Amino acid sequence: QVQLVESGGGLVQPGGSLRLSCAASGVIGSFNVMGWYRQAPGKERELVATMTSDGSPNYADSVKGRFTISRDNAKNMVALQMNSLNAEDTAIYYCHAIRLPFRYWGQGTQVTVSS
Repeated sequence: QVQLVESGGGLVQPGGSLRLSCAASGVIGSFNVMGWYRQAPGKERELVATMTSDGSPNYADSVKGRFTISRDNAKNMVALQMNSLNAEDTAIYYCHAIRLPFRYWGQGTQVTVSS
């Protein structure tokens, strides 16, 4: 059974940084895509950043230049370095992985940006 476990969320002041990590277990081989989505209160879940197994990243416009995604295929891990955080980044962040034809989600980790 595939499991994705996130870590690294928390409370940070505006302008601060956080690093999220996600570790996958229960899978043989690597995922086609790994990445992050987020859901703010009262809003739909949205893509934040994803990366294919060959290292091609994709970012939401709202986080370009501030967030950096990275992954370790051998360890089936993905990370998200978040800099210059602002209140609009407050959300539950979900790790996401695709190993065709299946999609997997983590339980989510809360990120709160507040002074």
